[in-house]
Amino acid sequence: QVQLVESGGGLVQTGGSLKLSCAASGRTFSGYAMGWFRQAPGKARDFVGRISRSGGSTYYADSAKGRFTISRDNAKNTLYLQMNNLKPEDTAVYYCAASNSAYGSTVASTYGYWGQGTQVTVSS
Repeated sequence: QVQLVESGGGLVQTGGSLKLSCAASGRTFSGYAMGWFRQAPGKARDFVGRISRSGGSTYYADSAKGRFTISRDNAKNTLYLQMNNLKPEDTAVYYCAASNSAYGSTVASTYGYWGQGTQVTVSS
């Protein structure tokens, strides 16, 4: 199995940027497709984006397209989420997740491993 630890969250003003990291340990990181999800208070956990095992394929939720970029460094066992032009509605706890599939999916239940989450707060 793989263990995941997110970092990089914080408080930022509207229009600002943050880069989240997700450090993986345990089994070979490159053997997992990875996803980012977020959960605002009182709401369901929503898909943000996913990246394939090799990093060659990415897919984003409409809310993230054009503003967020997912990348991974398999040599460093680390997943990233670059978030630009942040909006108050991006405020949430952000989670990284690992899937045994090659490309991942938009469905949270298909990911078998999760980090503890990192809080992102965007002030207006």
